[in-house]
Amino acid sequence: MKKVVLSLAIVILSTAAFAQKTKVVIETSMGRIVAILYDNTPKHRDNFIKLANEHFFDSLLFHRVIPQFMIQGGDPQSKHAHAGEMLGNGEHGDRIPAEFNDSDFHKRGALAMARDNNPEKASSGCQFYIVTGKVWADADLNNIEAQTGHKFSASQREAYKTIGGTPHLDGSYTVFGEVVEGMDVADKIAMAARDQFDRPKQDIRMISVRVVNEGKNKSNHSKKKKHKFLGIF
Repeated sequence: MKKVVLSLAIVILSTAAFAQKTKVVIETSMGRIVAILYDNTPKHRDNFIKLANEHFFDSLLFHRVIPQFMIQGGDPQSKHAHAGEMLGNGEHGDRIPAEFNDSDFHKRGALAMARDNNPEKASSGCQFYIVTGKVWADADLNNIEAQTGHKFSASQREAYKTIGGTPHLDGSYTVFGEVVEGMDVADKIAMAARDQFDRPKQDIRMISVRVVNEGKNKSNHSKKKKHKFLGIF
């Protein structure tokens, strides 16, 4: 009986903590994706809230999709892009300083920011991606550790071996949230027929991105500044 009560208490506490986080709804032409934003990456959280409140993402495309990897959007040039046009270099606002920590990693469903090849690993001001990923074996993770010098914790290893993700991106791109509903939609987007630039042959739009529970978060204000962003590698 004690174990049942304890388990129930853990669920209640987890649900309460979960409810306090900022939630965003991404309505796409292929369905709805719901994500939460982490409070321990406040610069990225506040920037995303600001863009959503300004309706910046509305009508932008998921312009780069790769099965078992990720879907990327947020390029302002995608709003009125011609068919077959290469996208990914559009920018809005300033770079965001990297906010890396061990608790936020590239498990399946992770919400993260793209970036160019700057030495500080600062993020794009607007382009983001959602990890679809794949499941990895211990040998694979060992090889990634050897190549990158980034060590995985026991909990990270377990996640990558069970639900999957993109572990080779850890420590290089900032994860600032995760999908809590609609990963089936993200998977459908990732599997869309694409051209040589990984752009879907049929446009997949973000109809709207809205903050539905902002709590006490306050958004930052940034000036427009142009950068070239290549995405995720």
